[in-house]
Amino acid sequence: MSAEGAYKGYKSDVIVDLIKRYDFPFITMNPGASFRGLHDSLINYGNNEPPMMLCQHEETAVQIAHGYAKATNEPMAVILHNLVGLLHSNMAIYYAFIDRVPIFIMGATGPMHEGERRPMIDWTHTALVQGDAVRLYTKWDYQPTAIEGVPESFARAYSIMTTQPQGPIYMCYDAAMQEEELTGPVPLPPPDAARTPTPMMPDPRALEAIADKLVAAEHPVLIAQYVGRQKGGFENMIELAETVGAPVWDAKSALNFPNRHPLNASYDKSVFRNADLIVGLDMRDWEKETCEYVMTERVVRPLAPDNCEWVEIGIAEVGISKWSFDYGRMQHCSIRALGDTILGIPELTRLCAERIARDPDAQARIAARKEAQGKRQLQLWSEWQDKARENWDASPVSLGRLSLEIWDAIKDEDWVLSGHTLKEWARKTWTFDKPHQHPGTDLGTATQIGISLGVALAHKGTGRIVVDIQPDGDLMFDAGALWVAAKYEIPILIVMFNNRAYYNDWDHQIAVARDRNTDETRAHIGMDLFGPDPDFGALARSMGMYGEGPIDDPDEVAPAIRRALAEVKAGRPALVDIITQHR
Repeated sequence: MSAEGAYKGYKSDVIVDLIKRYDFPFITMNPGASFRGLHDSLINYGNNEPPMMLCQHEETAVQIAHGYAKATNEPMAVILHNLVGLLHSNMAIYYAFIDRVPIFIMGATGPMHEGERRPMIDWTHTALVQGDAVRLYTKWDYQPTAIEGVPESFARAYSIMTTQPQGPIYMCYDAAMQEEELTGPVPLPPPDAARTPTPMMPDPRALEAIADKLVAAEHPVLIAQYVGRQKGGFENMIELAETVGAPVWDAKSALNFPNRHPLNASYDKSVFRNADLIVGLDMRDWEKETCEYVMTERVVRPLAPDNCEWVEIGIAEVGISKWSFDYGRMQHCSIRALGDTILGIPELTRLCAERIARDPDAQARIAARKEAQGKRQLQLWSEWQDKARENWDASPVSLGRLSLEIWDAIKDEDWVLSGHTLKEWARKTWTFDKPHQHPGTDLGTATQIGISLGVALAHKGTGRIVVDIQPDGDLMFDAGALWVAAKYEIPILIVMFNNRAYYNDWDHQIAVARDRNTDETRAHIGMDLFGPDPDFGALARSMGMYGEGPIDDPDEVAPAIRRALAEVKAGRPALVDIITQHR
């Protein structure tokens, strides 16, 4: 069959033509009979291009695509086996949805023709309609009933997936349809057809009003969440901040702003206490960043004064969930400019620059703010460096020392941190000054290793050193992911943050015990990962990659990291198991 469709071949060949037409770089999957027709077409008609990557779990398959999209802003394809494979992947799809990443997920079902089903297995693994299982946390799903419906729905799915705010889609292909011979031509979308609509520009009048307020403000604060995801967003944030002299709080769903920049106010929540204007830029969750939370009382306390004004440019309302509460508490704003920050921020910067150029008072305020914020940033940076060196010789290893030892090993490399920031120590002790260096902070447990592999896959062949600071509890969920790294020679430096516990929950139990005056020494029950102690170095070696540890002597950390780094620079994955303090 040709790319334009012909009379020879199978209907699953049409899906392969579409996969090639839309330039997917890889396909991750866990095998299943429901897509055996497509599988054969990918190998023997498509010559395994793009290459399929075998994963030990459907969650890992989705998470690799998640990490790849975070690192590149480009989608991968994933194939999930009928209903059961889809159900295995649910949590990974949900996290991709709330993290706003594009993933093209293909599944299979049936046969829907009851007369063609195998006894039992094709019945228990088929649903009506299968996309219902993920409909509440995908941007779109579709189940074409004939091959003629596949090209158009494929094109529509790609467009929806890559339109901001981005997110995963699910396409479901009937198992019997895949295996049927073609009886006529099936045209593909035209090669020159636009795949994604252009970005949406915010209302110019709203931008004018925001510029007026920003230039007039005494203590404005800029807060950004997803801005750095798009090419140019990081640089746009720098230009806006420097133009208006406003401190920037980075909400860390991407690297939105250099952490050593004099105007970076991240981790200094005092910046909100005297703010008279807060400008949200592509924000979803305002509350976590601008409030403090009293754990045992479940009380949220806003930090900004009551007279502070709030405005925003963003698209959160476009992709708001109808089911989950991932959107957080609503922040009331006097101006809400609906549109893409990749267009809105440069225009806001231009408008502000025009006003500042003709306003000497504004120029003086901006200069004073820059000087004050620069001094504050230097003070905090110095304090963090001192604090990181506390308990330097402690065993297990302190988090501050581990962060500095990793940094010392990679600082002269072109490096990327895949997700986890070691309780924020990495962002407080490393220098993040390039947008690719951090695609965004880690998500929930059982996501880190898969997403990290996707980030490393995105940078494979570039010479960049991808570092995964890997929590032990997370890896226990998806240990088979290490085999994927070895199988496909994905160079990644995995440094275990091994505190032998699901300590986040342990910490909650300690807080409750103290509040109730119960025995906090028993808080670890049901939380610990010792007795027996997992040996992650041995686990890595058993999967075919370099593994070393466990290491609890702080003086042995640096040499071990450098040995592992040498393996990664040679193109191989490596893991070093470091036993750490709980926090």
